[in-house]
Amino acid sequence: MALSVAALLSACQTPPSSAPQASATVNKLYRQDAAQHIYARNADRIYKGKLPPLLYAIGVLQVQLDAQGRVKNLHWMRKPTHAPEVVAEIERTVRAASPFPAPGRTGAVSYTDTWLWDESGRFQLDTLTEGQLSQ
Repeated sequence: MALSVAALLSACQTPPSSAPQASATVNKLYRQDAAQHIYARNADRIYKGKLPPLLYAIGVLQVQLDAQGRVKNLHWMRKPTHAPEVVAEIERTVRAASPFPAPGRTGAVSYTDTWLWDESGRFQLDTLTEGQLSQ
């Protein structure tokens, strides 16, 4: 009897879903498209070449987009609180770049990128960075 119950319970279990892993892969791939989109909209503001060893600000921002590529939400994972003007400018830049490329079949997408901000006001995104000079 116990074996029958155990067999029945194991048959009722659902196999582990691969959705979180698949979603993470899609989001990581989308980050490249989003970074290229931001660079295309801000070509004159991109820091060319390797960044200096000391940056004015570094921020990590998660961007949530709907199925049409419109910004739904911004969530700071690491906000450069010492530079509120940079926070405001990054948020303005992301919102001004909307709509982003449509995520396609996946519908809404959420991606995270690191903003590397020079004191000149120019920036690179970690996804497309040219690196940083050593001290």
